[in-house]
Amino acid sequence: MEIATHLERIREKIANAAARANRSADDIQLIAVTKTQSLDALAEALELGLREFGESKVQEARLKVDRFGSRARWHLIGHLQKNKVREAVHLFDRFDAVDTLELAEEINRRADEIGKTFPVLLQVNVSGESTKYGVKPFDAPRIAEAINALPRLEVHGLMTMAPYSDDPERARPVFAGLRECRDTIEKETGLQLPQLSMGMSGDYEIAIEEGSTQIRLGTTLFGERKATKLRRASDEI
Repeated sequence: MEIATHLERIREKIANAAARANRSADDIQLIAVTKTQSLDALAEALELGLREFGESKVQEARLKVDRFGSRARWHLIGHLQKNKVREAVHLFDRFDAVDTLELAEEINRRADEIGKTFPVLLQVNVSGESTKYGVKPFDAPRIAEAINALPRLEVHGLMTMAPYSDDPERARPVFAGLRECRDTIEKETGLQLPQLSMGMSGDYEIAIEEGSTQIRLGTTLFGERKATKLRRASDEI
């Protein structure tokens, strides 16, 4: 039960980080990043009570949704190509990395075809890294308002990724920047954006201290990734 041991330690760290920020640990949602993980690992996570799973690729998610379906809530946490949206709206429950207005419009169009409404998070490139997706903070109020006006989408908050570093403290200005961006959007548009999705395995405690409400953990929860070939649900005994 390696995952159980990891989860116990994670929950302890979440509680401690929340206490340092005078927050409740109950306000922080853990997204189990299940990309590249085996079906057995997902089954164990479900047995431990985890229900929020994050996937970044439509093809891989298809196999897992076929197997576990509504037992989990499926978050699309990675960059989504527009030609994958048609299938993605059938698989995912929410889109946590909407990085352009054009992508949002395509999700809205495909969602309307099947009569679904999706909560989404707007990805903001706070760090300014050219290798990261997301809108510029300056453009975020306008784009958030435009996306929220689409009939099949509801903007629930913002998401960002900090630059990789061996020092988690280097992520703090990025996380603070997303919080400030959220506050600006709420002030300028009147939108209510309660969700701040920021913090991964190496920096989630700092993210919580800076106001994160949703952390995305893979390696810290499941251990180092293994090259696992997933089988279709129909191949499972």
